[in-house]
Amino acid sequence: MKRQMKMIAYAVEPEEIPIFEKYYRYYNIDLKLVGEKPNLANIALANGYDCINVLSDTYITDEMWDGFHACGVRIAVTRCIGMEHMNQTYARKLGIQIFNITYSPASVADYAIMMMLMLLRNVKPILQRYLGQDYTMSGIRGRELPNMTVGVIGAGHIGQTVVKHLSGFGCRVLYWNRHPKDELEGFAEYCDLPTLLAQSDIVSLHIASNKETYHFMDSDRIASMKQGALLINTARGPIVDSAALIEALESGHLSGAGLDVIDGDRNIYYRDHKNEMIIHHEMAILNAMPNVLMMPHAAYFTDQALEDMVHNSLIVTSRCFKDMKEQN
Repeated sequence: MKRQMKMIAYAVEPEEIPIFEKYYRYYNIDLKLVGEKPNLANIALANGYDCINVLSDTYITDEMWDGFHACGVRIAVTRCIGMEHMNQTYARKLGIQIFNITYSPASVADYAIMMMLMLLRNVKPILQRYLGQDYTMSGIRGRELPNMTVGVIGAGHIGQTVVKHLSGFGCRVLYWNRHPKDELEGFAEYCDLPTLLAQSDIVSLHIASNKETYHFMDSDRIASMKQGALLINTARGPIVDSAALIEALESGHLSGAGLDVIDGDRNIYYRDHKNEMIIHHEMAILNAMPNVLMMPHAAYFTDQALEDMVHNSLIVTSRCFKDMKEQN
């Protein structure tokens, strides 16, 4: 009988358990599910395991990688697209192969479009008024998406889906990417970044978070955006300089923002902070603004995306394990 790959999955949510149980036997995996996030105290749980399976809300430090390597781990996968938490260079130096996965791009794409519509129609102040039984119309007149120019920054799977789904609204769509995408021919206009920022009424971010994109939207780029534009970030928090964004909103240069993420959210979101003081001044300022819509990094959270995240993490690691055995 072929030796099974031994996998330990950390930070497993209740919604994920049935999905793991649905697929792991098919890929001949000896599976251990752990609800805790990986940390120095529970690394020993991985002793004798070939693979660790993690999520994005815990940064894997050099010391943690050393511990996993000592346990025998040679494969690691994150159940998400972003890999900024994986410290890939050090892990690969130890001989650990690192993988990420893809999931339904419609989950984040449609969420981004939902945020655009909610901001254009002033849904946040309308809901706040409604809860206070204020049903007046003053100050909440909306705008219509077909009259807008939307700029999409980044044309990976999610960015492409945003562009294609926006095409049904009748708005003009621009996009910037390192290279034009043949798949977007007829759906959007390819342009350089300065043109996109200057002409777009709405700018939606869909790029990876890394050293090169840290504060990609800094004070200069935000200042170059069209007067009264909206900024949407459903990608990663560090892409946007929060202080520069606040300044642009307070000055009236930008008319609003939709933020599913914010710089410094890694130890805030996905946790219960009731009756606790959250020390994040920029988050508090932005959340208090009636023209800023903030969500707890939930754009990905759909039935299809969750199934894809778990299933694809098993697919990619089982293939790697098979290749490693054949090479040996």
